[in-house]
Amino acid sequence: MQNSIFKAIRLIVLIVFAGAIGNNLSAQTKPAATTTKPEAAVKTPTAAGIIAPTTLIEKFFRSYDKESTTKAMIDIFKTNPLIDSNSLVKLISKIDTTRSLIGAYTGKDLIVQRKASNSLVLYSYLVKHQNQPLRFTFMFYKPKNEWVIYRLYFDDSVSSELEQSAKITGKP
Repeated sequence: MQNSIFKAIRLIVLIVFAGAIGNNLSAQTKPAATTTKPEAAVKTPTAAGIIAPTTLIEKFFRSYDKESTTKAMIDIFKTNPLIDSNSLVKLISKIDTTRSLIGAYTGKDLIVQRKASNSLVLYSYLVKHQNQPLRFTFMFYKPKNEWVIYRLYFDDSVSSELEQSAKITGKP
């Protein structure tokens, strides 16, 4: 019961912080000091009830679409007790400002998935909006048995990177 009270208080604090204004482009957590053992595969929940990163990402985008940036961000960052609340508030504000300029959310496409180990993975998505795309990059870390969001970035430079990749470099 104390654990659920603590989680409720933590959620309320995050919601209060989410009301502040900021303009940082990423929310980060402090590095975890624990060592890990290789665990189960990244893509699916295990029988032990471990929630996979892809499940957390799907929930994020459902909230992002149907509810709000704040709800999506708070839900995904609930997985990590080391979240820097100030960075989270700034990131929410920056995303909301950007969303107001680029139109309604229309969907997402996976750009790339990378796996550094069984305990550190990255997913990058093209996030489609009415007027232009964004890129969201999620990094997840599994210090013991549960996946936590480690870093989350967003930017609007995916189209310029694609354009740069098409340039002739002079190499065969």
